[in-house]
Amino acid sequence: MRNARVKKGENQRMAYMITEACVMCGNCEQHCPNEAISEGEDTNIVDPERCTECVGTYEVSKCSVICSQEACVPDPDHEESREQLLEKWKKLHPGETPTNV
Repeated sequence: MRNARVKKGENQRMAYMITEACVMCGNCEQHCPNEAISEGEDTNIVDPERCTECVGTYEVSKCSVICSQEACVPDPDHEESREQLLEKWKKLHPGETPTNV
């Protein structure tokens, strides 16, 4: 599913990434439902294989909402459709029912 491309306007979404504006406060890490965020050397980092843009859990990307530095932004190198993100969520949460579909 990595780097799966979808046509512009076709329910286009993407995994998130964290920019150099990150101050490593930890807010995004503790609120990520997929444990996709971890501490890096200079900033927190997002694992695109685990990031579902909070599809399946929240209506919005929680990291981008709670980041006081606006360091959590969509990663253009990891475009995926909402359906692909939901399938990824289901693999990360076997036996659970998504709350945001």
